[in-house]
Amino acid sequence: MVLVTGGSGLVGTALINVLLQNGEQVRAIYNKTALSNNNSNGKLHQVACNILDVVTLAEVMAGITEVYHCAGLVSFRKEDVQDLYKINVEGTANVVNAALTAGVKRMVHVSSVAALGRIREDEPINEKMSWTPETSNSRYGESKYLGEMEVWRGVAEGLEAVVVNPVIILGPGNWHDGSTAIFSSVYNEFPWYTNGTTGFVDVRDLANAMYMLMKTGINAEKFIVSAQNASYREVLNIMADAFGKKRPHKEVTPFLAKLVVILQSIKSKLTGKKALVTKETALTSLAEVNFDNNKLLAHLPSFQYRPLQQTIVDTCKILQHQVNRD
Repeated sequence: MVLVTGGSGLVGTALINVLLQNGEQVRAIYNKTALSNNNSNGKLHQVACNILDVVTLAEVMAGITEVYHCAGLVSFRKEDVQDLYKINVEGTANVVNAALTAGVKRMVHVSSVAALGRIREDEPINEKMSWTPETSNSRYGESKYLGEMEVWRGVAEGLEAVVVNPVIILGPGNWHDGSTAIFSSVYNEFPWYTNGTTGFVDVRDLANAMYMLMKTGINAEKFIVSAQNASYREVLNIMADAFGKKRPHKEVTPFLAKLVVILQSIKSKLTGKKALVTKETALTSLAEVNFDNNKLLAHLPSFQYRPLQQTIVDTCKILQHQVNRD
């Protein structure tokens, strides 16, 4: 029996599909909303469980041999700082402790490139790097770094584990949340773009990589999962073309970034909706960052990434269908 935390999230959903396709018996835990999956043939068992609830977590861990820890909070809002550390650090510690107690054999932990310190414009980022206050502009990055430390503690106590550090994950998740909100902003013709660069990966490729890493004998290693480095402008333009929408046409300079952050903050307070742009996301979007993905490809020679354009077009088609249906 395989356990997936964060089973109804973007990564968890894609991973469960991969696991079921490979005949695995899956126990998935979710916090608020269960996954709608009518093609599991009885091999998917869903349980409501908050990873901060150590009692229920211990119960769902019984009989589990492999754990994929996908649950986590992604946020760059000041209001969520306390929750970031509770979920990404304390929650990960709870999962590790429960796995050790239950005698789980292996774990794959979903971290982030933010845990590597992603503000480095002078050299490509690789797995040898780690978060420092000088190389990260977010509390989110620190929380993911500290979460990794809990996994390495588990390794020292006998748990076999591998950590994946994905870049921006693209896929048909929650239209208004996480990385999928980028698609929503383009669909609604948000006019701003930047010439910053970063890495992007298809959620399906991330799920496949996680499954393949679980089935290897690799232990105590971490891997950047990134299909391609590209500019935000390039990615936004592909999204706009796929949706048949107007391309973003206003370049964000450092001065304008500050202005947009202020305007978004005011709008958020007036409407009660989350700000699309924060100080941290604005700074990150202006940085020219490149990620080295050679380590994963060297360890998984049969693994291949989808082309970035295919990922975006596929995702836009699914999201467009959801919009039309709703």
